[in-house]
Amino acid sequence: MSKSAVLLFALILLTGSFVITRGSVSAVDFGSWTTEASMQEARSELGVAVVNGRIYAIGGSTLQGEEPYTGGIVGTNEEYDPFSDTWVFKTPMPTPRTDFGIAVYNNKIYCIGGKDSESITNVNEVYDPATDTWETMASMPTPRYGVRASVVNGKMYLIGGDDPDVSIDWGASTHNEVYDPATDSWSTKTPVPHPTTRYASVVFDEKIYVIGGYIGRGSARDGAEALHFDLNQVYDTETDSWAYGSPLTEGYGGVAGAVTTGVNAPRRIYVLGNMRRNFGDDTDYFVRVYDPVGDSWASGANIPTDRGNFGVAVLDDMLYVIGGGTAYLNGFNIGDPITLTKYAANERYTPIGYGTVLPVVDLVSPQNQTYNASSVSLVFMVNKPVLWMGYSIDGQDNVTVTGNTTLPDLSSGLHNVTVYARDEFGNTGTSATASFTIAEESQSFPIVPVAAASVGSVIVVAAALLVYFNKRKH
Repeated sequence: MSKSAVLLFALILLTGSFVITRGSVSAVDFGSWTTEASMQEARSELGVAVVNGRIYAIGGSTLQGEEPYTGGIVGTNEEYDPFSDTWVFKTPMPTPRTDFGIAVYNNKIYCIGGKDSESITNVNEVYDPATDTWETMASMPTPRYGVRASVVNGKMYLIGGDDPDVSIDWGASTHNEVYDPATDSWSTKTPVPHPTTRYASVVFDEKIYVIGGYIGRGSARDGAEALHFDLNQVYDTETDSWAYGSPLTEGYGGVAGAVTTGVNAPRRIYVLGNMRRNFGDDTDYFVRVYDPVGDSWASGANIPTDRGNFGVAVLDDMLYVIGGGTAYLNGFNIGDPITLTKYAANERYTPIGYGTVLPVVDLVSPQNQTYNASSVSLVFMVNKPVLWMGYSIDGQDNVTVTGNTTLPDLSSGLHNVTVYARDEFGNTGTSATASFTIAEESQSFPIVPVAAASVGSVIVVAAALLVYFNKRKH
């Protein structure tokens, strides 16, 4: 059992506050937090991405203290290994900046736009973790910061953000510019209906959800306040059109978004951030959970370390909240100094319902047909690593298997078979039952199982299981 699963069930036993049954989620489950190794450099407004089981924390601001602030805008690039819980420095981003869009395509990390020490930029630099090198690509047409990047069908959508051509202080834009990494080219799509910046952006069923953010940002020192957004704007990339989902309960800016896949935790959209009602200590560091299917919101456990403008990465349906900072006005008068604090924190959130999702078992063969041989291939796929697999033929006792196999020496007539798979949390998934017929006077022929694959599915074999669970010992 993974470390997260052990912690989850320990909390159940000790507090009784979580009520979870297999395959279901109780309303009293808010998720839980654990503390992991911190970054080596504290920073906020950074970009975070996942490639091949590693998390990369890139760029950001180290400005902190009171004016004149120490630190600056950096291109720092750190790699986190969740299995060993360690960080190492990698080749820095060539253009140090904050608040840029970050996205992964073909195991490469694209960092687009943002704000450097001099100005707002449209630079587009791509990092290859395999070679630890950077390359400059075609620039975004409109320089922006506070922008997010979302990937759908191999294309990156850069929506909203602060555009200096809109206004110096209130610069939230409606831009929707699309980058095609295959051709290194840009195009323009239908703008987002309401301008927003520093919002949460996620992809769910090939639709982009643009949630919360700021309408604009003025200068707190000059008495202006940012207008927080509660809207949930949904972009359909197929039809190039916008719609709306249920809004947040309040307006939130400087937020980050994440999506759980439905493999280890139910498929949900998570919005994390901070809501400052005043420039003081009245701040809510929250987790909000959205179900796009039910169009409804719920609350998760609040972030342990008070901070905003952090990065969020999802790995094995766990959320890693990395870096961030706070900005407090020292007093209540216009012109009072602002104190900045940066964090290197790395806190892992176990989502609501983690460990309750049943394995999905897809039975490929046999199918509902007649076979002219007395031996039939049993071919199936499971969507995640499991501890046990087996099948039942004609309602008999289960037969344990380690992968695809052959059903040998079947008698003529009607048969049925069902495949089962049990994961590390004790959840058992069941395939559809296939009913098939063996023709009269069928002969036994050696049958080689056919390898089958589909998007999002895995043919589970014993070797893969050993590698997976050795890695999960952390």
